[in-house]
Amino acid sequence: MWPGIKLIHGVVAGADDPEFGISRGRLLPDHRIFSRADVSPETREQLQESLVLVHGGMAQDVGPILEMVTEKYLLRSETEWRGRQEAIRILDEVVGHLGSGDIRAIGGCTGRNFDGPIQTIIPWAGNLYTDTLIGRARAEFGDDFWGFWMLGGMSGGGMGFLFSPHRKALAQERLQAIMSETKRQMEHAVPFAMEPVVYNFAINERGTDAVVLRGDSALMPADYYRIAVPPLIRTESRLLSPVRRAELERFTAACREDAEFSGMMQHLFDDLLPRGQEKAKDGRRSESLESLLDAYGFDRVQHEQIQADLRGGRIGLAQNRLPASSRIEDVSERPPGLSALSEHHRKKGMDALAAGMVAVVSLAGGVGSRWTKGAGVVKALNPFCKLGGRHRSFVETHLAKSLRVGRACGAMVPHVLTTSYLTHGAIEAHLRANANYGYPGPLLLSPGRIIGLRLVPMERDLRFAWEEMAQQVLDEQAQKVRESLHTTLMAWARQTGEGSNYTDNLPMQCLHPVGHWYEVPNLMRNGTLLRLLEERPRLRYLMVHNIDTAGADVDASLLGYHIEEDAAMTAEVIARQVEDRGGGLARIDGRVRLVEGLALPDEETETRLSYYNSATYWIDIDKLLAVFGLERADLSNADKLNDAVRGVAARMPTYITLKDVKKRWGKGQEDVFPVAQFEKLWGDMTALPEWQCRFVEVSRMRGQQLKEPAQLDGWLRDGSAAYVESLM
Repeated sequence: MWPGIKLIHGVVAGADDPEFGISRGRLLPDHRIFSRADVSPETREQLQESLVLVHGGMAQDVGPILEMVTEKYLLRSETEWRGRQEAIRILDEVVGHLGSGDIRAIGGCTGRNFDGPIQTIIPWAGNLYTDTLIGRARAEFGDDFWGFWMLGGMSGGGMGFLFSPHRKALAQERLQAIMSETKRQMEHAVPFAMEPVVYNFAINERGTDAVVLRGDSALMPADYYRIAVPPLIRTESRLLSPVRRAELERFTAACREDAEFSGMMQHLFDDLLPRGQEKAKDGRRSESLESLLDAYGFDRVQHEQIQADLRGGRIGLAQNRLPASSRIEDVSERPPGLSALSEHHRKKGMDALAAGMVAVVSLAGGVGSRWTKGAGVVKALNPFCKLGGRHRSFVETHLAKSLRVGRACGAMVPHVLTTSYLTHGAIEAHLRANANYGYPGPLLLSPGRIIGLRLVPMERDLRFAWEEMAQQVLDEQAQKVRESLHTTLMAWARQTGEGSNYTDNLPMQCLHPVGHWYEVPNLMRNGTLLRLLEERPRLRYLMVHNIDTAGADVDASLLGYHIEEDAAMTAEVIARQVEDRGGGLARIDGRVRLVEGLALPDEETETRLSYYNSATYWIDIDKLLAVFGLERADLSNADKLNDAVRGVAARMPTYITLKDVKKRWGKGQEDVFPVAQFEKLWGDMTALPEWQCRFVEVSRMRGQQLKEPAQLDGWLRDGSAAYVESLM
């Protein structure tokens, strides 16, 4: 809207502003347009010839970042406030350098601003991808690289790089190559939405302007009609306004006469008419799905039982909850804490570690959709935080802790990463490329050995989700549209076949993970546990934890407590805070156990529970095998293992959830359907009467799971990041 180079600045609210008397500042800022006298034409030309403007391809939700910035501003946090004052001083320097025409000094200022105040105020504005780009640009161009210029709330998207003008053409070429190469290396670890782009640009000295087109030339660009015309064609002609009919007539004439619109009719047919999904090379789509099911361990016997239970009403959204007769109470006694454990426990744990009796199992099968707001990255590989001076992934963090423990006890701890069909290949390639981060101990991948096939949902479950569970109430018209959509989708479920296999989509859209209960049994089914026991016959204990529990490590005192109690499993819990969701520690019908959030009747019941499940477990291997009716010698018997896992799985609650999946067709067309899938969760093992469990309270620094990027700032400020650094 505003032409040329401008300085945007806040304004005190005046008597004529709606904010007057409510807020000191006016909502809309003012724009100071720099004249030719303020910034000369030569300086403008030099700036254009120096700045390489790019989009790095990353797509991140900047909402949590803006929340953090606003919170720190409102609280006047001291360090961040000083950073803001420094940023203002740097801005004044930039304005001065614009006036004097010193573009190199501007690059120094913008780079200093990014490295200093911006990351002082919000460390998460930078990331490993951006650091890599800056480092490579500096290495290749040396003194001809003048500085980095961040253009948004987070780096990785819109960015600028300032170079000596005589190197700009080469810099554009090399930055494109560097960004593309770096994206290929990191695309499984950080969220990308598009290929990186280097732009051609110029300073717009006119601002927003418009030209009136008349007569036969009064047409919008061709791409506009590819979007606008298909809905018009689907509309009955009598419902079109005269303006719309005239627009279509002119568009039709242009398709016949204007070269710009040649081939437009073919594009419209592609957009209007659905096309079948691409077939496999042999022309048979169904075999592709079948081959994936076989490769990923689809259990047809279990699937048919779950399908029958769903159709019979024995499981479903309403049946996820504990029976109404269940008595759910908070635990009255506080679990023992780390402070209550003695030197005796620590020594017992250290002796077990030195004897090679312990292995670590990190659950790394998830793609972190909550972490990246839907982007398909492998969460275990995400460089989530700067620790020890550079960005570290969750995997590197946990391996560093195991390395420290191994050195302390004199015996390297075997470390196992459980993977899934979504993460195995990426983690395997990443570890190979990084030489296992130099971890000298045994490092094994435990691939998933079971997969689920999605189902067409039951109408009763759709009604329960849309009519009985809490929903936001929209305005009257929007509510009618939503209810009409729900009616249509319930009709689709009836016509397609409630509870039938969902196969009318790309094969990967028909599959689903089946919950982390299967991660430990997978160790038995895929041979990982057998291999560990063959290499370490004295191995007896596993520490199992989520990959995003950054503070979990093999604590000798906790291990000693678990051994002393002779428990089958010891679960770590933390004191609940407001944001903790997903169940916790409770007394259910007199038995102290972990309960999942899906099983609780409402959120209010969950908020009354004092302790939250940190999802870190100490497990006795022999007692685990006993629950499955197995001994160590049975781990080589595949048939017996499969029967054993299937038998215990049948005793675990089956939770039904609804997920929206997209079915794409044509060019850019898509439909969204709700599908049903199931999961089983490890915490429910604590309900088995023969599975003797203990519970221990640990600090939040150790037990907090990082599920959302919005947690990172508090995690850094409360000392948790420093705590993790101390363990590495």
